[in-house]
Order: sequence, then C-alpha cells, then structure tokens
Amino acid sequence: MAILSNAAFPCRNISLKPSLPCTTSRPHCLLRCSQEGKEVVSPLVWSLGEEVSKRSLLALVSASLFFVDPALAFKGGGPYGQGVTRGQDLSGKDFSGQTLIRQDFKTSILRQANFKGAKLLGASFFDADLTGADLSETDLRGADFSLANVTKVNLTNANLEGATATGNTSFKGSNITGADFTDVPLRDDQREYLCKIADGVNATTGNATKDTLLCN
Repeated sequence: MAILSNAAFPCRNISLKPSLPCTTSRPHCLLRCSQEGKEVVSPLVWSLGEEVSKRSLLALVSASLFFVDPALAFKGGGPYGQGVTRGQDLSGKDFSGQTLIRQDFKTSILRQANFKGAKLLGASFFDADLTGADLSETDLRGADFSLANVTKVNLTNANLEGATATGNTSFKGSNITGADFTDVPLRDDQREYLCKIADGVNATTGNATKDTLLCN
C-alpha cells in the first residue's frame, strides 16, 4: 500500500489522479484532486515506507520463482521418456523395448518390472528396488545401480559396460548368463559372488561374462 508523505497537501476528500506515473526513478509526481469545486495540482512524494513495501513485494515474487511444486520434484525422465519415474511405485510396469536413455528411476520401486530389450543407456537406478525385474537384452551402458537392490533380476544378455554398482548393490539370485560387465567397478565380494554364477557369452558384444568380470 502506498504511503503518501505530503503534509502540505491542501485537499480534503482526495481523489487520487496522478498525472504521471510514480516510479523509483521519479519519486515526485503530480496529484490532481478537487477542493471546493476546484482542481488542485500538488506534488506527491512516495515515502520511504512505500519504497520498502515495493522492495518487499519484489523479493516475495522473486522467491516464488524458486518454489517447486512437490509433484514436479519427482519429475523424472530423459529426452526420450518424460513420464514420472523417480520416487514412484512402478512395480510390474511394462517398459519392454522402450528407449529410456538417461531415464531417472532413483529410489523407485520396480519389483517385477519388465525392461526386456529396453535402451537404458545412462539411466539411474540409484537406491531403487529392482527385485525380480526383467532386464534381459537391455542396453545398460553407463547406468547407475549404486545402492540398488538387484536381487533375483534377469540380466540375461544385458550389456552393463561402464555401469556403476557401488555401495550395497546386491545381485544375489540374479541370472547373469551372457551379461557383459566390462568396466563395471565391483567390490571384491560382489565380483566373487558373480564369478561363481557367471556363464555364457553376450549376444551383442561377443564377450564372455566370466571374462568381463575378470574372474580367475
């Protein structure tokens, strides 16, 4: 609200009709009003109080630009898939054959989800639950499985070249026949476990699973 600082202004029953817009660069403007049937023109001075109010309003508007709708905070997706896939329960969902490059599945529940044949280059499964999911014949190069639960997952002929599998990533009970683990950083216990169940040759890269795991 404007605060008028003009003690010498002679009008009563003032009707504000600024002849020029008042701005921070033009703090003085002319005010027209009527007094005893005559129109009087008097300078109007915007007070410091109004300036502070205006600045507060601007600050409030600026701050609102940084507010994010909670529903959009979980907006996942990459250039080829814009669905909401981050922090969601997507158990049993069918993603088979889809192109989901750099898709964001962080912290999602993906139990028994079907990704067979999907292109998932650079996708993030950080802290996701993939228990029982079908990742067979998928392109998972550069994907992130940090802290993910990858137990009882079908990784047959999956290409995981350069994927990340650090922290507590678990592959227990998974089928890794023909899976390519080239350049996947694994803990010693993870590698030891996978080497015990590794077999087959990846149909796409032609690399033997045991060789990609650097098994002895």
